[in-house]
Amino acid sequence: MRVVFMGTPDFSVAALRALAEAGHEIAAVYSQPPRKSGRGQKRRPSPVQAYAECQGWTVFTPKNFHDPAELANFAALEADIAVVVAYGLILPQALLDAPRFGCLNIHASLLPRWRGAAPIHRAIMAGDAQTGVCIMQMDAGLDTGPVRLRRALDIAAQETTAELHDRLAALGAAAIVDVLADLPGHPPEVQPDVGICYAQKIDKSEARIDWTRPALEVDRQIRALSPFPGAWCELAGQRMKLLASQTGQGSGAPGQVLGGFEVACGQGSVTITRLQLAGKTAQTAAEFLQGHALPEELI
Repeated sequence: MRVVFMGTPDFSVAALRALAEAGHEIAAVYSQPPRKSGRGQKRRPSPVQAYAECQGWTVFTPKNFHDPAELANFAALEADIAVVVAYGLILPQALLDAPRFGCLNIHASLLPRWRGAAPIHRAIMAGDAQTGVCIMQMDAGLDTGPVRLRRALDIAAQETTAELHDRLAALGAAAIVDVLADLPGHPPEVQPDVGICYAQKIDKSEARIDWTRPALEVDRQIRALSPFPGAWCELAGQRMKLLASQTGQGSGAPGQVLGGFEVACGQGSVTITRLQLAGKTAQTAAEFLQGHALPEELI
């Protein structure tokens, strides 16, 4: 097929690579405009733009599609289909209708659960046992279109968002290749009216750890927000990100350090296994404890 690809972050790159390796023609790639990042605040291309340019594909980075000229430019590509993966811009109906077979989206949840911006984070934070990907025929709603293919996987007990992200990216890449290989064999099915919930964008205000909460919730918070924005607490007035954890059976006053890096919660305890001090690289808890002493209580 002649494909227009639309995506921005690392999650999208696996699908773009898989489509090209499967023999599809990449007519053009769309990504969000370069953004300032790093200490020098230089404008840097998105992971998708960087990868596409290395492959020699044409890349467009419009701020939006309000200009009719942008829509005309898209339609002129005469694509068979557009594949959209975490692009991050609202697509008007005229664009959705332009390709011969419309636009397909790879969404990292089992729709209609976790429609919206942060499905991977929210699945872990909610304690879901399973998640997956859906290949959705896009419509004008927020992840409301009919689903052509869904594939599930189990969430491991100590899995972080970073780890689940990589597994879902690979699963989604394989799924979109299978759908495009036999589009008529994957007819769109309307999403159920029950089980709908929304994955709101993660806010940094959610990242501070409240040790009075049950250990199950604290553990999920740590793993869901790893690596970004990173759940955190204070150590000697310094912010410390907690990046990986597991629940324990210890008990004590909330925030009390029980030994090693086991911390009491409102119910049960959490053992921290990976962390990062502000301005430092991430390290295991064992590495940290070789050079630091923990206080009796964390806040």
